[in-house]
This record gives sequence, C-alpha cells and structure tokens, in this order.
Amino acid sequence: QVQLVESGGGLVQAGGSLRLSCAASGRTFSSYAMGWFRQAPGKEREFVAAISWKGGITYYADSVKGRFTISRDPAKNTLYLQMNILKPEDTAVYYCAQARGAGTTSREYEYDYWGQGTQVTVSS
Repeated sequence: QVQLVESGGGLVQAGGSLRLSCAASGRTFSSYAMGWFRQAPGKEREFVAAISWKGGITYYADSVKGRFTISRDPAKNTLYLQMNILKPEDTAVYYCAQARGAGTTSREYEYDYWGQGTQVTVSS
C-alpha cells in the first residue's frame, strides 16, 4: 500500500517562502514520476509541478514558473516543493501524487496515489 504524507504547510505573508515535503512509502519511490497539485476553495484541483522518475525533467504550471521548484531525494523517499515569492492566489490545499509511470505529466488521471493534503495560506 502506497502512502504519501505531506508536511510543511502553514500561514505566510505575501512575498514569503515555504517548503513542502511529501514522504513516500510502499512502492519504489525512484521508479515513478511525482507531482504536486493544489485546490483553492471553490475551485477545481489544478496541476502545480511534476518531476520525472530520476529527477532530470521538471514541468511547471505557468502560474508558478520561476517561483516554485520541485525536487526529490531518493535516499529519503521524499518529494519537495520550494515555494518562493508567494502570492495570496497561491492559497490552497497542496497535494502530492505519485504517477503511474516514469515521465512527467500534468494530467490528474495519470496519478494513482495521492496524499491527504497540506494547507498553505498566503496573507496579503
């Protein structure tokens, strides 16, 4: 059974930074692409960033490009999302997810395991 547990969310002022972590267990972490998604109140869940199985390829939503960085540490079975220059519109519950395959993807249906989410709130 795959488990994904996010941490690192919280309340931060606009312009600040947070680093989210996602600890993975139950399936060979380094064999699958990983991604971050988010869902703001009253909105659909949306893609944020993805990273390939070896970490060599990353892919970002336009809204976070240049501000967020996705990375992974296979030794720790952990996925990260470094978020800088945060804006109030980044406020959402952030979810990590493990893909069915090795390549990066922004499509939700290509992810088969999800964490429970961590709240990020950016105040203006």
